[in-house]
Amino acid sequence: MQREKSNERIILGIDPGTAVMGYGLVKEVRTKIELISLGVIKMNHLDDHSLKLKRIFEKTIALIEEYKPDCLAIEAPFYGKNIQVMLKLGRAQGIAIAAALSRDIPIFEYSPRKIKQSVTGNGNAGKEQVAAMLQTLLNFKETPEFLDATDGLAVAVCHSFQRMTGSGNKQSYSGWESFAKDNPGKIGGGK
Repeated sequence: MQREKSNERIILGIDPGTAVMGYGLVKEVRTKIELISLGVIKMNHLDDHSLKLKRIFEKTIALIEEYKPDCLAIEAPFYGKNIQVMLKLGRAQGIAIAAALSRDIPIFEYSPRKIKQSVTGNGNAGKEQVAAMLQTLLNFKETPEFLDATDGLAVAVCHSFQRMTGSGNKQSYSGWESFAKDNPGKIGGGK
């Protein structure tokens, strides 16, 4: 069922969470990226962890069925001090991955630092910086209610950049700003 095209693909990015899960979808046409959708799946009203996991699975399947992505890019759980939080995030990530695998969609995982570095050029960038850079890159004005939505979108954009800078492009860039400067026509809404 894998239908990754040579010059066009849809990437679903997910920032897993058990209270709020962010997602973003981009369409990559050759080396240009366009925003399709972004949003959140709220689960903070559910008190049972199993129900949250079920909702993540069902909503991820619904996104796959609606947008038919060619791949899933997902943020890896970060190492924190609270092992219970890490365990819950790991389960949330695993459920989203299982949903994609159940539809034969390839999975790509990125660390939070790698995502921030790809999008802003700074691996320590804050959520607000990531959101602002995405608004510029993808030419959208709406500020999402939750930054989890732009975090999910950032994962998709990060995955797209890996292909752009990795296949056939020998030029290396220190971050998105230097890439955008050298490639103004490759950005959605660009010249």
